[in-house]
Amino acid sequence: MNIHSAVTLHVVGNACIDTTLRVPRFPVIGETLVAASMQEDLGGKGLNQAVAAARAGAAVRLWAAVGQDEPAGRIYARVAQEGILSSSLVASAHPTDRSTILVDDAGENLIVSVVDCAAAFDPIEAGVLGESVNAGDLLVMQGNLTPEVTDACLALARARRALTIFNPSPIAMVAAMPWPLVDWVILNRGELEYLTERADPQAGARRLLAMGAGAVVVTLGAEGALLVDGGGCHAVEATALPVVDTAGAGDVVCGVFAGLLARKLDPRHALSVAVEAGSLSVSRHGTHSACPTRTEIAAMITRSMLLR
Repeated sequence: MNIHSAVTLHVVGNACIDTTLRVPRFPVIGETLVAASMQEDLGGKGLNQAVAAARAGAAVRLWAAVGQDEPAGRIYARVAQEGILSSSLVASAHPTDRSTILVDDAGENLIVSVVDCAAAFDPIEAGVLGESVNAGDLLVMQGNLTPEVTDACLALARARRALTIFNPSPIAMVAAMPWPLVDWVILNRGELEYLTERADPQAGARRLLAMGAGAVVVTLGAEGALLVDGGGCHAVEATALPVVDTAGAGDVVCGVFAGLLARKLDPRHALSVAVEAGSLSVSRHGTHSACPTRTEIAAMITRSMLLR
């Protein structure tokens, strides 16, 4: 099977610096813990997903705001290194956004972020998105931008006949969800239950379909993922690997899945590769450093084709 990228995948979101502190357990209120180690990496859901999509072989353009500071220079360098089009990065008057991530011995994480760049970013008003989205392209968004900007970007993509993919995380940044503008929703079990008040993932996914979404992917951690659309429900099992850090795993799944859709892979096939990539990422430390390489993802694609 010959797969290729004939369209552009536009990732509209954020980019930041991640500082990860490894702790034996999460602190309680008023407690000070001494971290076992500290690691700094580039992150932000927008940048994470753009990197994963590029490593999956898609032609990717990242639309994000960064500061006019040294951390921004590191982001420009990484974007160029990954082969992502950097001309869509916009210089902001705010310092580059940052996240502090606590990771415990079980690999679970807590994240606190400063998002002034993302909160002020409007790629349509800035005149940088405009005519760049073409029919047949894909546009991916998360919950890091304001609800008004999120709605406007998804509406622009829909008007220009581009496929829309929405990962509504963090949910706190998104008020009323624009489900009728979304072709694919990608979210985890907890986010799905919060948004639909359905504990069962299949029931929650069907609720999103009833609310206007075109199709739903629910990530289930060690249990894999579900793809639910008008044709039914398809389950994908995760690869069993030791868990050392779950931060960014959902972004790997979302980015790889979107990247393979851009390469015209069947959605079920794309999800099986994306889940394998996410499984590998949780067995590694960091964010971008944990994301599978282009070579690793290419091998996953080949292996999955042989099994079909």
